[in-house]
Amino acid sequence: MAADRPESRAWWIWSAAVVAYLAAVFHRGSLGVAGTQALDRFGVGPAALSAFTVLQVGIYAGMQIPTGLLVDRFGARKVITAAVVLLGTGQVLFAVADSYPMGLLARAVLGMGDALMWVSILRLVATQFSARRYALVATMSSALGALGGVAATFPLALALQNMGWTATFLLVGALTLGYAAVTGTVVRDAPFGGARPRGGGAVFRQVRDAWSVPGTRLAFWTHFCTMFVSGALTLLWGFPYLVNGLGVPTATASVMLSLLIIGQVIGGPVVGALIGRRPECRMWIVLGYLLLNVLAWAVLLGWQGGHPPLAVIATAFFIFALGGPVSAVAFALVRDYNPLHQVGTATGVANAGGHTATALGVLLVGLVLDLTQGLPGGSDYRVAMLALVALLLFGTLRTVVWWRRARAAVFAAEARGEGVPVVLTRHRWDLKLSRQPVNA
Repeated sequence: MAADRPESRAWWIWSAAVVAYLAAVFHRGSLGVAGTQALDRFGVGPAALSAFTVLQVGIYAGMQIPTGLLVDRFGARKVITAAVVLLGTGQVLFAVADSYPMGLLARAVLGMGDALMWVSILRLVATQFSARRYALVATMSSALGALGGVAATFPLALALQNMGWTATFLLVGALTLGYAAVTGTVVRDAPFGGARPRGGGAVFRQVRDAWSVPGTRLAFWTHFCTMFVSGALTLLWGFPYLVNGLGVPTATASVMLSLLIIGQVIGGPVVGALIGRRPECRMWIVLGYLLLNVLAWAVLLGWQGGHPPLAVIATAFFIFALGGPVSAVAFALVRDYNPLHQVGTATGVANAGGHTATALGVLLVGLVLDLTQGLPGGSDYRVAMLALVALLLFGTLRTVVWWRRARAAVFAAEARGEGVPVVLTRHRWDLKLSRQPVNA
């Protein structure tokens, strides 16, 4: 699709877009270290505080399919620029918000801007770079964007301490609004060769067509279970869990929380290069990561005789961080199994998976904490985090189901003499499913 396009121009366009994504990740995680101040500023409890993140992430998840349709229809440049404007506006509103409803409105506007960003970045990468570079550039985008999450930990905490709530959020909001001029002039869309969806019927058909692809459904559930743990901890519950649940000192907790971001920065290019060169191994990487994730939770929640050592906590949080890079497998699946004119829509479908899980996880932890407040020794957090483990096991089960169905679809296509993007090795456990409908 993009093999003949001059790569130097593509890299410049991508660079301008990925800075906007970095800003989006920063704004998304800005409540993480401001949570305790938000409790005092708005006079609310844990469940009401979680509503900020649930609303923001819920809007994000709900807008992923519309975002895919918008970027397929209007191109990445317009959608990214609109996203930057919404992000800056939402943060300015949050800076001056002095009531709970106004704070919710501000996070809703911010969530809308955040929702438009990542799918647009992936659509830009799909059209500006060749297929063999897609996985690497996509994971590099995620890794560089994660630096925004680093800025939303101890640097933001330091700014809030020295400048205060209003000045800090006004400054970052204004800088973001100014960057809209850069995305509007530097980012460019590649010439489009496919049909664009027009009218309600065509839109619904495009969503239905994307969802009917087994690879898209596999991508949805892969994204659902790989990224939400790090998302829920980064966005809201990581800092309180470290301090109140695991007994980590406040200063150390902010540094520990940054491991959720540093792991993405380190792991992104490594995972991207691996799945780009060995695409037949990508689902094995996903399943191996999910097993490590479950084991990390088993160690943290099952530790006896006081709190786990800092080295154990740091190792677990680093494992959680790798969910971001591993979730890029979902977008590689979308890119391989959907036609170009449908890539944006299918990417939106897949991206909705992880953020739906994140919203559910944040909400469930908040509700369980409200029910268990007052348990001794941080046991309320130990019980609350079981909600994340339950969601992780459910997502893993659905991923395995659709992995087998997607494999069956690939083998069926090979039997019909059709070309497939990735040649798979048939195993004994594939034979039974090959006799069943793959879209059941």
